[in-house]
Amino acid sequence: MKNLAAAAVAAVLLVAGCGDSQEASTTDVAQPEPGVALHELLDEHFERDLEMNPLNATFIGDYRYNDRMANSNSPEYIAELTAMDEEFLLRLLEIDRGQLGYQDQLSYDLFKISRQQSLEGNQFPFHLQPVNQFYSITNFFVQLGSGTSAHPFETVRDYEDFLSRANDYSVIIDQIIANMKEGIQVGVTQPRILMEKLLPQIDSQIVDDPKESGFYAPVINMPEDFSDEDRNRLTAAYEDTIANTIIPAYQRISNFLGDEYISAARETVGLFAQPNGEAWYAYMVRLRTTTNMSPDEIHQIGLGEVARIHDEMHGVMEEVGFEGSLKEFFQFVNTDDQFFYDEADELIQGYRDMSDHITELSKNLFDVMPKSSFEVRRVEPFREASASGGAYQAGTPDGSRPGIFYANAYDIKARGKWAMESLFLHEAIPGHHFQIMIQRENEELPGFRRFGGFTAYTEGWGLYAESLGKELGVYTDPYQFFGGLNAELWRSIRLVVDTGIHAKGWSRQEVLDYMYANSAVAEVRAVAEAERFMAIPGQALAYKVGQLKIREIRNRAEATLGDKFSVKAFHTEVLRDGAMPLSILEAKIDHWVQSQL
Repeated sequence: MKNLAAAAVAAVLLVAGCGDSQEASTTDVAQPEPGVALHELLDEHFERDLEMNPLNATFIGDYRYNDRMANSNSPEYIAELTAMDEEFLLRLLEIDRGQLGYQDQLSYDLFKISRQQSLEGNQFPFHLQPVNQFYSITNFFVQLGSGTSAHPFETVRDYEDFLSRANDYSVIIDQIIANMKEGIQVGVTQPRILMEKLLPQIDSQIVDDPKESGFYAPVINMPEDFSDEDRNRLTAAYEDTIANTIIPAYQRISNFLGDEYISAARETVGLFAQPNGEAWYAYMVRLRTTTNMSPDEIHQIGLGEVARIHDEMHGVMEEVGFEGSLKEFFQFVNTDDQFFYDEADELIQGYRDMSDHITELSKNLFDVMPKSSFEVRRVEPFREASASGGAYQAGTPDGSRPGIFYANAYDIKARGKWAMESLFLHEAIPGHHFQIMIQRENEELPGFRRFGGFTAYTEGWGLYAESLGKELGVYTDPYQFFGGLNAELWRSIRLVVDTGIHAKGWSRQEVLDYMYANSAVAEVRAVAEAERFMAIPGQALAYKVGQLKIREIRNRAEATLGDKFSVKAFHTEVLRDGAMPLSILEAKIDHWVQSQL
């Protein structure tokens, strides 16, 4: 059935490329104007997609489906999603793109690319390796159920909804176990080292007393206006669900990993070692970078950028009067007490103290800023050992839930103060918080554009935002400027090591050795990052590839417009239409530049 549907898509693509379609266009039925037809199609797909992906709805502030979670690794779900992608791609191609306005053509192209990418990905067995130490529903569900994430715990209905979600979670865990057993049989498994890191994360949620569970936090924090009857009923229901549904689900997957999976998992760490792994990684590279660059091309770009940034670092060493080699300078900034806090809370407060100052400075480079607020939180202890240095979680467009910058304070002596300004610029202002919330607050965009994304654009913007440090008025301390260079260096190293792992057969130790030799990275972060690259192939490429393209586009615009160039107007133009593939962004900015001449 799937092959027949795919053939139908191919047939429509063939017809769409032909000029002889006179008979097909003859009809007695009045067809809607192309722009109207497109918007109806996009709205219908967005609604159906939210229903299929209830968690996505929750995260954008649509709570209609808060009582459910999608079993997205089940054969039924995968078949339904494939059928929907094929249906909507066929229907899109029936709309005459040439009759659409500029913004509608953008929407047409972005929607088409998204459907094609989704369909292309079906040839690879993602569902057979559905969890790892970096992205795992077992970690995500704790955040969701603790009351600190997107699921609200404000009304009785909210509490009841989560109990229903817990039942779905139990089913999802059993599906994951079944899929991973199938993966063992067909030779598609995760690297053993990653599963060894995931197991203690899961085991941390297995407690004897439900009141000791993170899922009990909503009971402790239950709103005061709940009636005694509701309070007692919900308390009993949560204790029962935690004890008899949630914890047993964690125990089942823990037993499976410990008793079966880890011993059967692979010793290799690169995607190349999986069945059809070379093609799988090439797809991930195209998906994450939105380019047609090969892994080898990206590897070479990374090597060149590492060398360039090393040269800039020597300039910082001269400025601060450091005598010694670059490697010795790395050792100095990683060990000298002046560069570290003593307590995790001091680090988190340090990020909070940056907020007002950097927001004010951003007014020099930005006309458009998000209305939504954001806050800084520490990464939760149960996942901090494997988490990245920082991450951003978007808020809701109505402001009811703020954006969140999660800062990792694990092993405080591995978190140099000199890295703080660049990380804040990336995750918060003017990085992800600006880019994502400006996009989400733009009600003129179709839903899939307001709430969608392309990794190279999103992470490219985050790294580009870091590069604005001196232009903004930060990085005034040479060590903070070094931190900005080191962050850029780190993203360049990612180009080398991600392709090294997944295309060139590098071992975990070879990756670590390259990191230690070329950057100021402490062991705890190097290990977490190396294993992150193993877990999510290609994602690490998006940052530097995206930043280089955005900077290239800006440089060309400045050269073309000369005195007419406005950095504020440029930033508005880059951000206002939301995330898109880099080639489409480039064409859009070129179009804008021509309109300014």
